[in-house]
Amino acid sequence: MTTSVLEPAVAVTPARRRRRPRRGAVASTVLLWVYAVAALAPLIIMALGSLRTEQDLATKPLGIPTHPAFENYAKAWSEGGFSSYFVNSIIVTVGAVVLGTGVAVLAAYPLARYRFRGQGLLTAYFLAGLMLPIRLGIVPVFYLLNSIGLIDSRIGLICVYAASGVPFAIFVLTAFFRGLPNELEEAARIDGAGELRIFAQIMVPMVRPALTTVALFQFIPLWNDFFFPLVLMEDDKYTLPVGLTRFVAEFEAAHAQLYAGLVITTIPLVLLFLLATKQIVAGLTAGMTK
Repeated sequence: MTTSVLEPAVAVTPARRRRRPRRGAVASTVLLWVYAVAALAPLIIMALGSLRTEQDLATKPLGIPTHPAFENYAKAWSEGGFSSYFVNSIIVTVGAVVLGTGVAVLAAYPLARYRFRGQGLLTAYFLAGLMLPIRLGIVPVFYLLNSIGLIDSRIGLICVYAASGVPFAIFVLTAFFRGLPNELEEAARIDGAGELRIFAQIMVPMVRPALTTVALFQFIPLWNDFFFPLVLMEDDKYTLPVGLTRFVAEFEAAHAQLYAGLVITTIPLVLLFLLATKQIVAGLTAGMTK
């Protein structure tokens, strides 16, 4: 009697357990596809609008271009000034990311691998920058740059951007450096390697995924930043976000060219995500299994 009562329960329970994950997987897949469509729809509308004529956009705002108008990109690039805006954005953003990441890795390594007096206080000082938005200090930053002649200067904007990204970069890189085994340094010292060689040839390559992640997480907000170029720069040195608003003010009826300018602004970010997705995932998940 006992065996006959237990047998149905043993036969039914695994089937129920197998069905539940399948339902959850289907629901998760549907939600992900809905989110993907919602996220990609504005990009698709923008790309299609950049290839349509002004007359088509006026009669039918949403539609597929029958005869692609690639001249919209040429007009936006030359007449709209997006060529100079694009160059300014590349110089400022890449320069700030390289400078900020370089300073951060030089600071994070000794904070993570050495023990010295005041180490905790110095770490807290760097990390305090995560709690203080740099935009709150725009007035002293403006007067400081003005006093040293860096207003309306790409170098001044690069320094501001680089300083704003250092706290986050130190926070991430310090955690990665601390996770590296001490045996690596000991073996290198036994082989006669100096501290600089250990840092440059052993430790930095070990945290390459973290460096890539830090660089990308700095690049995206700096590329899209509107506030500091508007306050610190003038017309000929505007970056793409400020240039877009200026284009709208001057050519408010040129919707197709505006779409083309938006595509030009978005392409570098899309390419970064497509080319560096694996590096981003590796940088975010490295060390989780240690």
